[in-house]
Amino acid sequence: MTGGLRDGDAPEEFLHSPFIRKQGNIYKPNNRDMETDSLNEKALEDVHTKEIDLVNRDPKRINDDVVKVDFEDVIAEPAGTYSFDGVWKASFTTFTVTKYWCYRLLTALVGIPLALVWGVFFAILSFIHIWAVVPCIKSYLIEIHCVGRVYSICVHTFLDPLYEAMGRCLGNIRIRLSKEVV
Repeated sequence: MTGGLRDGDAPEEFLHSPFIRKQGNIYKPNNRDMETDSLNEKALEDVHTKEIDLVNRDPKRINDDVVKVDFEDVIAEPAGTYSFDGVWKASFTTFTVTKYWCYRLLTALVGIPLALVWGVFFAILSFIHIWAVVPCIKSYLIEIHCVGRVYSICVHTFLDPLYEAMGRCLGNIRIRLSKEVV
């Protein structure tokens, strides 16, 4: 089959041809089925390469109640114990600028390594869940189903007749209450 057909030879029939599929040649796809498959693959790739929002960096609001700390939340002067206005303004500016630049510096130094660590952690967690936890749970459910059937058979075989007999024996007991006047 490597050199093609000779004159007078009938083509060999295979159940699955190694080179030609229903959609076309696997090396040179040229029909719509395979083109739509490649479009679907591009759509799947976009999940990992999508644009991020640089304006709203917490769209699910997971840090709303945790890290919104402003100057007024930390430092407050009660009535009657005010510092100089210039000191108050300088304290506000110092606090705000220090918090802003320290956060930026820490994220520049530690943000990417921590993103790598958390990416690896959640990848391992996903891997363990997909390849270990779910199969163990499914296996347990299959096995417990078999055990449940055996348990059910044992209960129906041994305990049902016992409780039915006890019910018939004790079912004829009648209690009468009467008051006697003495």
